[in-house]
Amino acid sequence: MSHTAEIIAVGTELLLGNIANTNAQELSQALSSVGINVYWHTVVGDNPARLAEAVDIARRRADVILTTGGLGPTYDDLTKQTVCAAFGLPLVFHPEILEGIRAYFEKNVHLTMPENNRPQAEFPDGAVIFPNSVGTAPGCAFQCDGVHVVMLPGPPFEMRTMLRDHALPYLRTLSKEVIVSHDIMTFGLGESPMEELLRERMTHMENPSLATYAKPSEVRLRATAKAPTAEAAEDMLRPVVDEVCALLGDVVYGVDVASLEAACSALLRQKGMTLSSAESCTGGQIAQRMTALAGASQVYRGGVVSYWTDMKADVLGVSREILDQYGAVSEQTARAMAQGARRITGADVAVSVTGVAGPDPDERGNGVGLVFIGLDTPEGTFCRRCDFGQRRRDRIQELAANHAFDLLRRYLSGAPLTR
Repeated sequence: MSHTAEIIAVGTELLLGNIANTNAQELSQALSSVGINVYWHTVVGDNPARLAEAVDIARRRADVILTTGGLGPTYDDLTKQTVCAAFGLPLVFHPEILEGIRAYFEKNVHLTMPENNRPQAEFPDGAVIFPNSVGTAPGCAFQCDGVHVVMLPGPPFEMRTMLRDHALPYLRTLSKEVIVSHDIMTFGLGESPMEELLRERMTHMENPSLATYAKPSEVRLRATAKAPTAEAAEDMLRPVVDEVCALLGDVVYGVDVASLEAACSALLRQKGMTLSSAESCTGGQIAQRMTALAGASQVYRGGVVSYWTDMKADVLGVSREILDQYGAVSEQTARAMAQGARRITGADVAVSVTGVAGPDPDERGNGVGLVFIGLDTPEGTFCRRCDFGQRRRDRIQELAANHAFDLLRRYLSGAPLTR
């Protein structure tokens, strides 16, 4: 039997934008792994009437409802009470659960449990109770009128722990299918032309399915299959992934790869090579993204943020003649920056970025969005000219860093450096 789920996140702080609803993302991924389709996400404040309305809507269109939040001890933590009232179920007090909460306070908080924690030991009649090993709010699950309801705490670490240890094993018993997905990561072809290229295939696919998701300067293609086992789903996906990768060619930088920099790091490691960087308009973004990766010290030697023209000359060794004749934002300077970074760090390859991130043109009249990316290698020095146009400053910086990683991964993988 195929199940459809709705996730209801409870908390006024979510509606105010004070915190991000990361629980919904993690729950969706977990439900997908056990073959349950998530069709709706709902966020509702700490208001019993609105929560009751949300539950009433959810129970009419989904047969699995998951709630997060509202299981704490304060006056506005009313998820259990509201959900029980919606399903006409009484709350039953469990003294052994209260003793567990009391023991948690004494062991972890070193305080006597306040009496307002007592409602946390009340659960819908007949519910399966999920202990909370990292907090005071237990969760639970019950079935009523053909609907499975799972209630989990709101704090992400508590929710994640309970999901892994208790809720997922419970949910796994509801479905005899699994959903498996693979992400085909691409750079260099926009979402519209890619959708046009793949439209015929995508519109005729149901299981497996193929969908596009745009990221900044990238497109992720997600291939998804549902089957009785993960192995069967993988067998269904393999030809789809292979066909798409063959069709798109060197636009694909990896399958199930987290980012361009992760793809570059893996290629550097495979080849036993090291990288350095010289950055101007990106302000160190390449260095930051490389060093955020685990094991970066094996492949990344370091970088220079040469924002001032004097830094380009005095630290990277860009000649004054180049800077005077062509300016800081030029192909000649980008090439010299990459050469300087490689020379002073001893890295096998180096990338550089110089450009105008805005909001105004530079002193030579170069327009906002003009960027030059250099790549110095044992085989020679290369440069890519980009014109990103009148975008926001942070978008130009991100695009420039992405293009630098793309130029690097093309060189490392043997793909053409220009497209």
